[in-house]
Amino acid sequence: MQAQQEHAFEFTGNGRDYFKIWIVNLLLSILTLGIYSAWAKVRRLQYFYRNTRLAGAVFEYHGTPIAILKGRLIAFVLLVAYTVAGNLNLLLAILAFVLLAAVMPWLIVRSLRFKLYNSSYRGLRFGFAGSDGAAYAVFLLLPVLSVLTLYLLAPFAHYKIKQYQHYNSRFGDTFFRFDATAGNFYGIYLKALGLLLLAGVFFGISAALHMSVLMVVLPLVYLYIVGFLAVRLPNLIWSKTGLGEHDLYSRMEVGKYLWIAFTNLLGIVFTLGLYIPFAQIRMAHYKFSCMGLLAQGDLAGFVAGQVQADSATGEETAEMFDLDISL
Repeated sequence: MQAQQEHAFEFTGNGRDYFKIWIVNLLLSILTLGIYSAWAKVRRLQYFYRNTRLAGAVFEYHGTPIAILKGRLIAFVLLVAYTVAGNLNLLLAILAFVLLAAVMPWLIVRSLRFKLYNSSYRGLRFGFAGSDGAAYAVFLLLPVLSVLTLYLLAPFAHYKIKQYQHYNSRFGDTFFRFDATAGNFYGIYLKALGLLLLAGVFFGISAALHMSVLMVVLPLVYLYIVGFLAVRLPNLIWSKTGLGEHDLYSRMEVGKYLWIAFTNLLGIVFTLGLYIPFAQIRMAHYKFSCMGLLAQGDLAGFVAGQVQADSATGEETAEMFDLDISL
C-alpha cells in the first residue's frame, strides 16, 4: 500500500496586484456598458487560477471572452424577455417564466462544461460529462418539489445537485467521486434551523429587552447562522469529494471565517467599496489555506498517467463548450 501524502493548497495572490486588475476591469466595464465584463471575468479568473498552487504547480484558466460574452447576451435576452412579458400581461409573464425554467438546466450544463474544460492543472484539462436529462431532474424538478414541500426537500435537492456536479466532473481520464449522503446535508441544515429556533425562543422570552438591543443582537445571530452554513457546507462537500483514490478536504472554522468576513465588510464600507479586491484576496487566502489533497502515493505520477490516457482527446471538442452564463 502506498504512503499517503498531504498536499495543501496555497494561494499566492496579493491585494495590491489584484486591485490594479479589479479597478481597470470595473472602469472599462462601466465605460462599455458591461460589454467588457466578459474580458474582465477572464482576467480575474486567470489571476486567481495562476495564484492557486497545489504540490508546486499552478492552475490555468483558458476561457475566451467571446464565449462568455455570448453566454451573457443569451442570459440578458432571456431576462429582458421575462421582464417585458411581466409588464405586459400576467399570462405572458407565467409563460416566459416557464420557458426560462425549461431552458435553464440546459444552459447550466453548457456552463459547467465550459468552466471545467477551460480549467487545467499541470497542462491537463478538467471535464464534465453530465447529461441533460439528469440536469433537468436536479436543477428543475427537485427545486420545484422543494417549494411544494415547503422546503423540506431543500437539503436533499442540494445534495443531489452537488452529487450530479461532482460525479460527472473529471480530471483527465479519472472522474471525481462524491461520498456524502443526504443525511449529511440534513444534519447541517437542521443544526442551522435549530440555531434559528433557539434565537427565536430567546427573543420571545426576552421581550423586556430594549428594542435597540434586539436590533443589534438579531442581525448578529442571523450573520452567525449564515457563516455557519458558509463554512459547514463547503467543509462537508469538499471533504466528501475524491479523485480516484485521492481525497480532498476542507477544514474552515466558523469563528475565523466570520471574523474575516466581518472585518472585510467594515473595510468595504469605510472605503466606499475600494477594499473589495483586498477583501476577496484575503478570503481566498483563508479558504485555500484550509483545503488540501490527501494523495495515495505520488501525485506527479498520477498526473503523468492521466496525461497519457487523455492524449487522444482532440482540441476540436472545445467547440462543444463555448457557452458560459455564469457571472
